[in-house]
Amino acid sequence: MQCYSELTPPTAVTHSVSLPFLSAQSNNLVVARASFLQIFATKSVSAELDKAQNAQLESSRTTEHYDSRVNDDDGLEASFLGGDSVLVRSDRSSYTKLVLVAEYALAGTIIGLVRIGSKPTASGGDALLVAFRDAKMSMLEWDPEKHSINTTSIHYYEQDELQGSPWALPLSHYVNFLAADPGSRCAALKFGARSLAIVQFKVAEEDIDMNDWDEELDGPRPVKELSTTLPNGTSSSEETSFATSFVLRLPNLDSKLIHPVHLAFLHEYREPTFGILSSTTSPSLVLGRRDHLTYMVFTLDIQQRASTPILSVTGLPQDLFRVIAVPAPIGGALLVGTNELIHIDQSGKSHGVGVNNFAKKATSFSLVDQSDLELRLEGCHIDTLSADSGEFLMVLSDGRLALITFQVDGKIVSGFSLRLIAPENGGAIIPTRITTLSKLSKTCLFAGSQCADSLVIGWSRKQGQLGRKKSRLQDPSLDFDIDDEDMEDMEDDDDLYGDGQGLGKESSNSTTMAGSRSTELSFRVHDRLISIAPIRDFAIGQIASPEQQEQTSQSDVTSDLSLVCACGQGNGGSLAIINRGIQPKVIGKFEFPEARGFWTMAVHKPIPKSLQGDKGASSMGTDYEIAAQYDRFMIVSKVDLDGYETSDVYALTGAGFEALTGTEFDPAAGLTIEAGTMGNHMRIIQVLKTAIHCYDGGFGLTQILPMLNEETGAEPRVDSASIADPYLLLVRDDASVSIAKLENLELEELENKDPALSSNKWATGCLYEDKSGIFAKTQSDKGAEAGENIIMFLLSKTGALHIYALPDLSKPVYVAEGLPFVPAILSANYAARRGTAKESIKEILVADLGDMTSSYPYLIARHGNDDVTIYEPFRIPSTTTQELSAALHFQKLVNPVLADDLVALVDDEDEVLKAPPMRRCENVAGYKTVFLPGTSPGYIIKSSKTLPKIISLQGNGVRGMSSFHTEGCERGFIYADRKGIARVSQIPIRNTTYAEIGMSLKKIPLNIDVQSVSHHPPSGTFVVGCDTLEPFELPKEDDYHKEWLQEKDLVFKPMVERGLIKLVNPSNWSVIDTVEMEPCETIMCIETLNLEVSESTNERKHLITVGTAVSRGEDLPVRGRVLVYDVVTVIPEPGRPETNKKLKLVANEDIPRGAVTAISEIGTQGLMLVAQGQKCMVRGLKEDGTLLPVAFMDMSCYVTAVRELKGTGLCLMADAVKGVWFTGYTEEPYKMVLFGKSSTRLEVLTVDFLPDSDELLIVACDSDGGIHILQFDPDHPKSLQGHLLLHRTTFSTGAHPPTRSMLLPRTLPEDSDYQLQQAAAATTGDGESSPPPAPPSLILLSSATGALATLAPLSEPQYRRLSILTNQLVSSLPHHAGLNPRTYRAPPSSFASSGGAVGRLPPGVDAGMGRSLVDGALLARWNELPAGRRAEVAGRAGFAGVDEVRDVLREILGPAGLAYL
Repeated sequence: MQCYSELTPPTAVTHSVSLPFLSAQSNNLVVARASFLQIFATKSVSAELDKAQNAQLESSRTTEHYDSRVNDDDGLEASFLGGDSVLVRSDRSSYTKLVLVAEYALAGTIIGLVRIGSKPTASGGDALLVAFRDAKMSMLEWDPEKHSINTTSIHYYEQDELQGSPWALPLSHYVNFLAADPGSRCAALKFGARSLAIVQFKVAEEDIDMNDWDEELDGPRPVKELSTTLPNGTSSSEETSFATSFVLRLPNLDSKLIHPVHLAFLHEYREPTFGILSSTTSPSLVLGRRDHLTYMVFTLDIQQRASTPILSVTGLPQDLFRVIAVPAPIGGALLVGTNELIHIDQSGKSHGVGVNNFAKKATSFSLVDQSDLELRLEGCHIDTLSADSGEFLMVLSDGRLALITFQVDGKIVSGFSLRLIAPENGGAIIPTRITTLSKLSKTCLFAGSQCADSLVIGWSRKQGQLGRKKSRLQDPSLDFDIDDEDMEDMEDDDDLYGDGQGLGKESSNSTTMAGSRSTELSFRVHDRLISIAPIRDFAIGQIASPEQQEQTSQSDVTSDLSLVCACGQGNGGSLAIINRGIQPKVIGKFEFPEARGFWTMAVHKPIPKSLQGDKGASSMGTDYEIAAQYDRFMIVSKVDLDGYETSDVYALTGAGFEALTGTEFDPAAGLTIEAGTMGNHMRIIQVLKTAIHCYDGGFGLTQILPMLNEETGAEPRVDSASIADPYLLLVRDDASVSIAKLENLELEELENKDPALSSNKWATGCLYEDKSGIFAKTQSDKGAEAGENIIMFLLSKTGALHIYALPDLSKPVYVAEGLPFVPAILSANYAARRGTAKESIKEILVADLGDMTSSYPYLIARHGNDDVTIYEPFRIPSTTTQELSAALHFQKLVNPVLADDLVALVDDEDEVLKAPPMRRCENVAGYKTVFLPGTSPGYIIKSSKTLPKIISLQGNGVRGMSSFHTEGCERGFIYADRKGIARVSQIPIRNTTYAEIGMSLKKIPLNIDVQSVSHHPPSGTFVVGCDTLEPFELPKEDDYHKEWLQEKDLVFKPMVERGLIKLVNPSNWSVIDTVEMEPCETIMCIETLNLEVSESTNERKHLITVGTAVSRGEDLPVRGRVLVYDVVTVIPEPGRPETNKKLKLVANEDIPRGAVTAISEIGTQGLMLVAQGQKCMVRGLKEDGTLLPVAFMDMSCYVTAVRELKGTGLCLMADAVKGVWFTGYTEEPYKMVLFGKSSTRLEVLTVDFLPDSDELLIVACDSDGGIHILQFDPDHPKSLQGHLLLHRTTFSTGAHPPTRSMLLPRTLPEDSDYQLQQAAAATTGDGESSPPPAPPSLILLSSATGALATLAPLSEPQYRRLSILTNQLVSSLPHHAGLNPRTYRAPPSSFASSGGAVGRLPPGVDAGMGRSLVDGALLARWNELPAGRRAEVAGRAGFAGVDEVRDVLREILGPAGLAYL
């Protein structure tokens, strides 16, 4: 069987909600990405600082409308000068940034998030109600003691009796949605055709709430008695915060509620009250009818399960699709239609605005005419900007922003109006449609999108100078947290500089609740969540550097191939280049075989005595300060070929280094263990095995501290060291530790006052400067002074973690015994059972991880096999005691990355024995990170919007590494690999992120709708198929429809797509050629095929083949074209050497009936298989540019994909409605033969072959996310001689239905379990060898949510053991939101009647024998288990031990099989 494993998490944002979740005072944003839940906190960063940090990063992004000064010459200059000089006029505004707190993968597809504020939670914050696609709801709240979410209740309504009539469709066929009462009294889930599930929440009654009870005056507060009976009669010692839920049938509320459209709970009602939009006419019967919708308002009496209708408005336009509750003081509901907006207040009075010419033609309802706006409101989203002033923001389906302003007369709404926000005021900062809008603060919104990056948008008001202070007092929404003095300063600034630097002015006078004033809103982007959704297509190709010199320097650190995805929609279209690891940009490269370690340092020059007086202090200049901030020296430890150990010092130059001579540095003193600066960069410390050398800033020797145990006279050697100014920690080979402190620029050893410090055997340790105060005995807001917050972490040989707060060595402030058991939560009182298996931990490090926006300390433990466990420290809000031992806990983070096998990769035995220690880096490419040297080199990278991720470094194993910050290599690093080559490098950050998807991701914005992409190997270019929208024109030449000529002056024309082919050069990812298609012609597919171009010489050539569809309205038949292009070399444009390639048309074949939807190579003669309309035809390219058909096969409806197993003539064809066809093609004579079919009721999006040893499997992915494994077997009795394909199994991908697939070669280690099993199976019983098995392969799958996954075959023993392992993991691991991962992945046919995940008939003759695919998402959670449980589970699953499980998981999880990326 096979294993389905996810490479990257989903990136499309589907839902969001803003609420105080972590505590009552916090401001959190909860984001749902299909099946992935993320919790963010918000953080304000000054705009000046943010622009300075991002000037280099943002300059290439064309979609963002930041202040124009960032990208001009001044801004460029500022990026070199540092953050203080960005703008002459200081920008006092701040940007709101998102900081990730936690994320959870859920076994369900999220369809709604709402905030529930009434129930008391453990954290004091609000609760979160999550609805899932199959009519489930889970109530989540934050548990501060576990630092995680806690599921408090689960409600599910998917039982058959709730489905209504016998002919009701499965649940997945209906639009289900969640709504909550603004007063948090109840929530409603609309599911099925007309069912409403109501969940009631208990609210504290006002008269007995006793918030004003004063214990001093009124005596002790009376204890509230808990009720002991629940509604169903069972007793309970604890009262739940919710009552039993119940299901209402909407027609029981009112007989007119037969076809509900949408509902929302309204504000300002004493009882839960909702407004519902519905019709008595089925949506399929409305053609020709007008104004048949009704809006009704009902008040619920939840105790009696009854309702009272309050008002009803009939005759509403039929294109209304959403109800939005409007908050006080305006109240009522806003009904959104495709052509109009209608507001209905609490008395039933209505006001409407028509936004295009169709509004008055589509309805007789009274509307104010604003048709000159010409807006299309499908897919728009609306949220409140300022409820008091009656301003609401609307985001249209193309991303444009519009402002809705209500006019209020007293307390009565007298009307409202719309206006578009001008592009110069940020009206076009959102590139395309969004899916969710959540207000984060008074001046900030989050706009989540499934089609592009999600944005945090802030706004500010531009006002006349006279009315600025006045209006600020009038309108609370204008509170910028700026005091009056600052206001006056800002006015002075305006007088000085004028308003010329503003983003544009456009005044509009509107009478709002805050009085008459002239304001102009200006929007800008504060932050973004990177997204690669939806992945429309992908290609794999080599990205070569144009220059030979660059190719040489980048060799060994660049992957063979890259995955290039066409992603995004509309103006958010882009190319995403994905690689497994970091591919460093090499600045300098040289042979350095003896290097074993590097230490760079920025240090003060020693001040000459002539300058040491008071006079000289001001005239010293920058040479004697740290102001240069560049690293000046580098110490290198070396081991020559004879094993002789030395150390050398080098002076750093622009992009390299040169030997430093004439100093007191002693190279022969031995191998450097650690080096760094102390005493505020005045002293250089070099730790050797036998002594510590101190130097001044010019490498003049000031002190030598020998390693000598005065009691025993022994001279222990230093194993490892850690420096945190002013302390130095040494761990020695006799398992003792020594702590020294620098006082008055002299190192002095501290006395070990704690007897345990001397008696314990220590394995490893580190020092950490605690800037956040997380390890302080008492947490306070005041930051500690430098040197007073140094924390020492020591790990004993028995595995106990001791924490000391220096300089106090009398006793540890915290001791945790259980670190080698790697529990999920490590605390001081954690105790494992005797005999429980342990992990061997060889190194610990505490370091800040993050970026310039936010960073946080993490405890990183490195195991004996080079695996890494990352712990996040957190404190529980303890009320009884403030002891650190009770408050401090460590939570293990998810890390599925497994290190490479040590022995297999290293030739030199010594390198395995002494792996270099992990290296803390304060700033490499803007990241605070930790480097992991050794055989699996990589960085632990965390951005503010991700958790820490291990990203491998492309290339060989690393012996030594250090950060490297000089003028020629800013914020870079230097490292030496196992082959003895040293490189000075930078991590590329321009348009590139790493931790977002756990792989290197470079996004190239194309700002156009991207449909398909293909790689052309001979030219090294990529061909991209795009679409642009243009107004539809009726064909003038049509003879049958004379009346069309009269419609030539339509004003509001429909928009249709027109295709473009763009040629992209990967040397700088610029578009170098564009070919435009005919009007109404869209590109359906682009493939690079190896076609025969000459019948006489049989010459083959890689040519680009494009299939198109020309659709000119419903009255004319669809036709298609097949275009064949070659990429030819031309003379480049001046100054643009990359433009030396062009597309040249080779063939153009018109297909009169049907679109060309799929193309593939076929056979061995260089022909192509073309899916055209309801036929699949084999065609050959003739020399005169025509495509000659030689064979065909009739198809059913619409071919979505064709595939050929290369060179065999075996073909697969997927139909959008009628399943999969398995056919064969022969060349002597030319003909196509049908071998077998699947079920004829299967909507297939993509299909592929999967060779597995001597078997050939067919993998079909349907529209509901099911992966079906089919097989052709004519010997099976039920297959009718093979005419019906056998159905082996079905597996649900849940929220991520695959839309594209590709068969790729699979890379496996030589000792791979899978290959050994295949080789054994290939040898027959009598010793004869059968033909060699097919080379290992896997299928790469992409989905519309931005998730990438692989499907890889397993050997039979692997499958059996991994199946048992997943079953064990299901019962051993916690599953959030009370969801069952087994049900989530279950074969849908088993519960098709109840509308399970897919709800389809079996796709073929059932021959599965109850087997299913192995769920790699569960296996990726293997490291979440504690060490003892891992050993136990491995034994139950039939593995020899935990190491064997690691070996198998390393083969199948993540991008392991794609080593060439």
